[in-house]
Amino acid sequence: MKDEQMPLDDQARAILTGNDRGGYTVPTDGLYPYQWNWDSAFAAWGFSHFDIDRAWTELETLISGQWSDGMIPHILFHRPDPGYFPGPDVWQGRGPIPSSGITQPPVAASFARRIHQADPGQSRLKALWPALRRWHDWFMAWRLDDGNAVCVTHPWEAGRDNAPDWDAALKHVDPTGVGPYQRRDTGHVDPAMRPTAFDYDRYIKLVQVGVQHGWDHAALKRHTPFRVADPTMTFILLRAQRDLLETGTELGLDTSGLPDAIARLEDGARSLFNPTIQSYDSRDVRTGRWAGGISNAAFLCWYGGLTDDRMRDVLERVGLTSRYALPSYDPASSLHEPLRYWRGPVWPIMNYLVGIGLEEQGLTDQAARLRADTRALIEAGGFAEYYHPQTGQPAGGGTFTWTAAVWLGWAGRG
Repeated sequence: MKDEQMPLDDQARAILTGNDRGGYTVPTDGLYPYQWNWDSAFAAWGFSHFDIDRAWTELETLISGQWSDGMIPHILFHRPDPGYFPGPDVWQGRGPIPSSGITQPPVAASFARRIHQADPGQSRLKALWPALRRWHDWFMAWRLDDGNAVCVTHPWEAGRDNAPDWDAALKHVDPTGVGPYQRRDTGHVDPAMRPTAFDYDRYIKLVQVGVQHGWDHAALKRHTPFRVADPTMTFILLRAQRDLLETGTELGLDTSGLPDAIARLEDGARSLFNPTIQSYDSRDVRTGRWAGGISNAAFLCWYGGLTDDRMRDVLERVGLTSRYALPSYDPASSLHEPLRYWRGPVWPIMNYLVGIGLEEQGLTDQAARLRADTRALIEAGGFAEYYHPQTGQPAGGGTFTWTAAVWLGWAGRG
């Protein structure tokens, strides 16, 4: 819902402050009651437009949950909330703060760079930089496939929880022994907008596999039934490494190894181009099979810094044919569901990441389309989690932190 009496800039700021829990921000009240990794980085960027100290604090709180091996978890359970499942008792994370055992797309270094540009004093970023470097090094050590693409070991890691990219790989996950559990998400949102029971059984099984192996990443690399090379992670880590190199050089820090890491990830990104569909695609590492569909993650190639003219036609043919861009999955596919989470709706956060990549690569008309569509969706439907690509219907959670951040930093400008 949106307040017709309050300017959208003021509404966006009110959402960020309303979702503030003292040092960290929840994505939205109720549905997501903890600190989520990439949501938090967006929140920090949103705060930077009106409270720079609070912006840095958000990232510092996120970093405080870093594991000894360098991983930063996808959820930090700062305080108990029985209304959320699976909680810390299920995950049994092994960090300094109760946490999940998986990570999420590493956008934090890129947003730290943007916040630093707004607040060029060096001390806050300089203190964060080594932890961000350790996190990136963890990815390079444990999450690359043989072609140097970044893999996910749980659909939740990619941030695109129930995308069709994972359908085939999830069929190889045996949910036997999961046992009874009570989902909480469908108590907050229409079940037709959420992952199915088939998916959720396998999500929980993968958590149990992680617990079984003590979240030992070497063991999981060998034994997890789910390991998929993912464009989301690959392009976002590639961009984050570039931004980390830029800020590290500016701060006079040791950036040795980062150019080599960037080169490896560039190779990994190119390895995700599926010649059959002429687009970037996910690949099941266990079977070598492509997912075979086009998601909005494919268009993060420009955000990652790749110049790929082949994708311009794909963007026009798949990404820009709906009333509102970008649908999260190809509207022409039989798997497209316009209101079910990552199987079709438009996500402002992805529009932003793709949009700034397009701007940087000189594709200004396409970038302007994404910005205008995102602005129109928010103006008409408020600060929702995501939107129907044809009707603009707001869906998922409401008063969403990262949608407010996208408004303040991009969609509401110009």
